[in-house]
Amino acid sequence: MRNQVSPYVKICGITQIEQALEIASFGVHAIGVIGVESSPRFLCEKERRRLFNELIKNAPLVKRVWVVANLNIKKIKEGIEGEGTPSVVQLHGSESTMLCEELKKSYPDIQWWKALQIRQKDDLLLAESYQKHVDAILLDAWSQSSLGGTGNRLPLEWLKNITYKIPWWLAGGVSDSSIDEILSKTQASGIDASSKLEIQPGIKDMEKVKALLNKVKKLS
Repeated sequence: MRNQVSPYVKICGITQIEQALEIASFGVHAIGVIGVESSPRFLCEKERRRLFNELIKNAPLVKRVWVVANLNIKKIKEGIEGEGTPSVVQLHGSESTMLCEELKKSYPDIQWWKALQIRQKDDLLLAESYQKHVDAILLDAWSQSSLGGTGNRLPLEWLKNITYKIPWWLAGGVSDSSIDEILSKTQASGIDASSKLEIQPGIKDMEKVKALLNKVKKLS
């Protein structure tokens, strides 16, 4: 059984400014925007900056998470400068611990999260190796066809004894119908929800978002 500290909630794959602001008003901890062009939730740079800029103005305490995968340092540097910048960069590719350390040292004002697709239980040992090099770890279910947003769930029995030295997030199949089991079987610092809350990729069902947040508050 987890402690009574309410987990952070991140709603990811947002593509509309109006939805971002409404979700921010619900009290979420973080809002994620996808910067991976192959994703059906991809948001181009111009629109991403507009969305983040509105969050900066209207919900400055909400973390603005830019999700990228295997982007070169030059592109990352360009993305975290100027207007409408992220406060968090979530590295969702095969980025090494060395690269994560370099980014964290070079840009200390940005939080660096490393997402890992867990295919088998032993993959959780790889996550441990990133603890000294990033600000948080995100665990997602492995998929052959996609880096995330599949709705696939990790076996919770793999996670019941996970206690990293830094915050860790759980993604994959998160909704109001699954959150009870997730919170009762893991000590996740935060939960990351996307596809299970959607009408279509990138467009959230606000009633499902509210239902999830209400359930988290009730269970924590």
